[in-house]
Amino acid sequence: MTHAVSARISTGIAGLDDILGGGLTPQRLYLVEGSPGAGKTTLGLQFLLDGAARGESGLYITLSETTDELIAVAASHGWDIGALSIYELAGDDALDLDSQQSVFHPSEVELGETTRNVMNRVDELRPVRVVFDSLSEVRLLAQNPLRYRRQILALKQFFAARACTVLLLDDKTAQSDQHLHSIAHGVISLEQIAREYGKERRRVNILKMRGIRFRGGYHDYTLDTGGITMYPRLIAAEHTADFVPELASSGSDGFDALLGGGLARGTNTLVVGPSGIGKTTLATRCLLAALERGEPTAYYLFDEGLGTFHARSLQLGLDLRPHLASGLLRVHQIDPAELSPGEFSQMLRDAVEQRATRFIGIDSLNAYLQAMPGEHYLTLQMHELLSYLNQKGVTTLMILGQHGLISEARTDVDLSYLSDNTVLLRFFEAGGKVRRAISVIKSRTTEHAQSIHELQLGQGGVRIGAALEGFQGVLTGIPNYHGVTPMMAAPGNADA
Repeated sequence: MTHAVSARISTGIAGLDDILGGGLTPQRLYLVEGSPGAGKTTLGLQFLLDGAARGESGLYITLSETTDELIAVAASHGWDIGALSIYELAGDDALDLDSQQSVFHPSEVELGETTRNVMNRVDELRPVRVVFDSLSEVRLLAQNPLRYRRQILALKQFFAARACTVLLLDDKTAQSDQHLHSIAHGVISLEQIAREYGKERRRVNILKMRGIRFRGGYHDYTLDTGGITMYPRLIAAEHTADFVPELASSGSDGFDALLGGGLARGTNTLVVGPSGIGKTTLATRCLLAALERGEPTAYYLFDEGLGTFHARSLQLGLDLRPHLASGLLRVHQIDPAELSPGEFSQMLRDAVEQRATRFIGIDSLNAYLQAMPGEHYLTLQMHELLSYLNQKGVTTLMILGQHGLISEARTDVDLSYLSDNTVLLRFFEAGGKVRRAISVIKSRTTEHAQSIHELQLGQGGVRIGAALEGFQGVLTGIPNYHGVTPMMAAPGNADA
């Protein structure tokens, strides 16, 4: 007996559907494996609830959890699972044929009885979607690989004959067991990784999926109130858009001149310098210019608090409050210990695709990168993220702090090759005072100035002086000034 198979059915998780290129092939048997706590039960419930919302009957067969426990899990997410059928084998008499024995179990009788009860309940309810939780108990009852494989094959044929789409949940208690991988139509692997500090990391990997193209590799996901949210790995080539790569002012005439006319749309600018030199102030000046043009903007703070950021901006005459009130500006304070790279990428995608954000500031990359030790391919992910933003016509400004104030400065990671523009800020000494210098050392889109200028922070954000001739050692991090160009006076309200 054959059944017509429709295109795809949703898993109930939008991100997972995206990873799978549209969802699951219906009327097939899938394996969802993961260690305890990875979210298998939650995924199973979301799968069944999605079917219930579409008028499809769902059956949750549980050998490892009670009905009360499942109801409690659903309630913790704010879900009502009254529309689902729950068959609790763990409390069924069929699993307690010899209740007086606590050590020796008649496994052969129990396995056959368990399978028979499952089949009877499926024939009775005729569900469209089924979740079987979990296979570890079936594996224990089978006691040997041959009986276990035969039992799973029998269940697969049984469900296929009744046009059920089935998720088999497995807790990876048998790491070397590959029987299910070969039997299942697809394998979804959930991982939970404990970290020495900060929130645990969860990621999903599609190990196998017959007949469909899916997005390979690891994808981050979170398990929180409301269920599982998955963040498909960003592939910039899939997101292209048409835009005019025009130049826009940074809000500072002096900085525009250094850049060769301003910041080009669809480019990213890296501002590099030691702590306290004015990187955030320069970025805020550019941010305010975009807001004054009426562009939706987003600023992501990894290092400092919102209160400090707003207080300093206001003190320098860069009042962001009206734009915050209007919603044109969104400032996000990020706790890097709680954030995965995939989640951050999704935040930026939502800002661009849902709010039409045209200017994004990331302050700073140091905290973002340092919070994720062991992420060996984080630089590649940053490349995809910046390529995506460029292709969407977004102007991106990134801050990268350097270690050391008076010695040779260094960075945690070299991202200069990813940037379209690179702005270098340096402290130097002249006339018995510590001063700041600014230079643009790279621009892919404009003919930028090759000179070094004094930088001052004050009302209006930044002031940039005339070109300083006579510098030595700027790029080494220990600059010395021996020229005759006079230094700027106290900060004023306009660029020199």
